[in-house]
Amino acid sequence: MRNTKFIIYLSAVVLFASLLSLNSCAKRGTISGGPKDTIPPVLVYSTPNNMTTDFTGKEIQINFSEYIKIKDINKQLIISPPMKNNPDITPMGSASKFIRIKIKDTLQENTTYSFNFGQSITDNNEGNPYSQFKFIFSTGPYIDSLMLRGKIKDAFEKKPDNFVTVMLYEANETFNDSTVYKEKPRYVTNTLDSMVNYNLENLKEGKYYLFALKDNNNNYKYDPKSDKIAFFEEPINIPNDTLYELTLFSQKREFKPLKPMQASSNRYFAGYEGDAKEVSIEVKNGTTQEILKTLVTKVPEKDSLQIWTPRDINSVADSLLVSIKKRDSIREFVVKPKAMKAVDSLAVSAVQKGTIHFRDTFAIYTSTPIVDIDTTKISLINKDSIAVPFKASYDVMGQNLKLDFEKEESQKYSFTLLPGAMKDFYEKENDTLNYTVATKLYSNYGNLRLKIANVRRFPLILEVLDSKEKVIATNYIENESQTEMAFDNIPADMYSLRGIYDDNKNRKWDSGNYLEKRQPEEVHYYLEGIKPKEINVRESWDVMETFTLP
Repeated sequence: MRNTKFIIYLSAVVLFASLLSLNSCAKRGTISGGPKDTIPPVLVYSTPNNMTTDFTGKEIQINFSEYIKIKDINKQLIISPPMKNNPDITPMGSASKFIRIKIKDTLQENTTYSFNFGQSITDNNEGNPYSQFKFIFSTGPYIDSLMLRGKIKDAFEKKPDNFVTVMLYEANETFNDSTVYKEKPRYVTNTLDSMVNYNLENLKEGKYYLFALKDNNNNYKYDPKSDKIAFFEEPINIPNDTLYELTLFSQKREFKPLKPMQASSNRYFAGYEGDAKEVSIEVKNGTTQEILKTLVTKVPEKDSLQIWTPRDINSVADSLLVSIKKRDSIREFVVKPKAMKAVDSLAVSAVQKGTIHFRDTFAIYTSTPIVDIDTTKISLINKDSIAVPFKASYDVMGQNLKLDFEKEESQKYSFTLLPGAMKDFYEKENDTLNYTVATKLYSNYGNLRLKIANVRRFPLILEVLDSKEKVIATNYIENESQTEMAFDNIPADMYSLRGIYDDNKNRKWDSGNYLEKRQPEEVHYYLEGIKPKEINVRESWDVMETFTLP
């Protein structure tokens, strides 16, 4: 009996212990959550110490409070002064509690070096960045501590590019205009991905030339083909409390034609760099030297011209001598025509379909260039079949037939182009064409009234841009009496304003040129505070604004 009670008691103890064990296991397996880790890693110690002087080593190890990862190091890390050979930085990709830097360059004497890691160091778990962590050392007896500050703006666009490099070159006897193309700067910083302000720190007292680059090649050297540049004309002295604003621009390159490439049996693409305005092209039979009848148009939105040649060019010429001339410059290319099945023929399409706005001009795009227009074979009537007068013109470079007329509200307009209304370069005529467009009510549009104040000089180009950054209206202001204007019947949208000082009076904005020491023409946006202001033009509204130029 006693044994039976003992066995029952022992079984109960074992069962109770098992239940406790299961409960404990269940508790250990439950995900309890808790506050999210938002604390970034911090520096614990380094070899050598941060801000050390008289550094002569080749290796640096930086130890952190937790496991970290390095990301976007090529974009984020800024080493100033730049090194000829980039250091090895490990580990990359895997988590670690340290960063090791192996220097592969000969360090300059008595120079303060700065490694700014930007946003590249994050903790391993939550990705919290150790923002703008800098490791600094000097090869001399002290750390240089002077600085230069300023901001970046784009010469034409509303916002500057991200990751703009700001540079200082020593103003000494070795500096010349070609230095920025060939040599790395003495000091460098970067605006990184969201800033327009810059700080050049740990500078030595002296005289410097100030530059900025949108350095697409990441080599700290100016390449006009790919980079934007900003420069301050005169050398500046450090120390200096002035805030220097740098205007970043793409330098317009000198015109350079590329060898024409055959696109079809009767058409060639002639690519180019620079500005193709005032370019003339002559094509000769390579054998007989006979000048061939050709026509030149522009490829839409590309730096390329189209050379239209006779259809039978392949049968009459084994080679073509193409001369491309601009002012006193001429380039000649020899092109071998090939037999191709593709033949360009006349096809047309209306640019506007359905609704036409009051400020629009009706246009028809032609796939081949037109050489003759017979307006007696073009008619325009409204919905009451009443003839509407129009003016016809042809944009050869854009290959657009434009038909302009006065528009009334809530009206329908029908165009008819009879055969022979258009004749193209190959003497092909159009078939009968019919197009219909309609206008809306005036109440479907808004009106914008503007006053331009504080104009410092004339002429001024005033541009109205829609929400897609497309210029929908332009005024050329030549004196004070023209500073008040109205833009009526514009579609409801959010608009912005841009003012351009047209200093060379050619009615367009001109970029700068570094070698000529010419800054881009001055551009200002209508601002609200420091940001471009958007003007809300609604249907049936009259909006009045005063654009005060700085």
